[in-house]
Amino acid sequence: MQIPRLVAGDFTDERLPAVTTAITMILSLPQAAAQRVEAIAIASGQGERWRLAHAIQAWESNPRLRRLLVATSNPAEATYVEITLDHLRGLGLRRTEGVEVQPEPAANTGRQAVWIAERVRDRGIGGLALAVSPYHLPRAYLTVLKELLRRDLRVPLIPVPVAVPPHRRIPETGATADELVPGELRRILTYMREGWVATPEELREYLRWLWDTHEPLLTGR
Repeated sequence: MQIPRLVAGDFTDERLPAVTTAITMILSLPQAAAQRVEAIAIASGQGERWRLAHAIQAWESNPRLRRLLVATSNPAEATYVEITLDHLRGLGLRRTEGVEVQPEPAANTGRQAVWIAERVRDRGIGGLALAVSPYHLPRAYLTVLKELLRRDLRVPLIPVPVAVPPHRRIPETGATADELVPGELRRILTYMREGWVATPEELREYLRWLWDTHEPLLTGR
């Protein structure tokens, strides 16, 4: 189902309180834990070069990261750019060993998430940070988590909101990041019914496992 990116915010859904709680819990995870996992993934798109630049900066500054996973974007976007190592070098990439770029364009977040989850499985990755612009991060997180759970993969998944102001206009749509939040919420509610994103119940169970099993990683203590 195709949902417009800009939608009115005055909609109701019986699951809205649970989804709002889920979003809060995702964004409450300690971002510093991203310094202690072994891989970082980027869900690119919407012409947002800052998503790539932010993750590349984290990659270059933290030798503990062993893999950089770059999920490609939708070729139907007006701002679509083919992502190559040369393109990433233009954004500051210097350390190329361990860098993987999705070999085919990804038409949506679900296809990005499938590729990321398969890399986690095939490379034996034990912990992953996910770098995405803040307005898109909850949906991207829930989508990647769903694909990990489908494969019975329980690994730490740490959200990394990209540093970008909420009034910044997104190149693909011209809308500001905060104007896109209602559309993202609508997508979460819709895709949850379709089984494409983790449900609040699945997230709650996962976060309980994450804290019970990996509290030292989350807190640094």
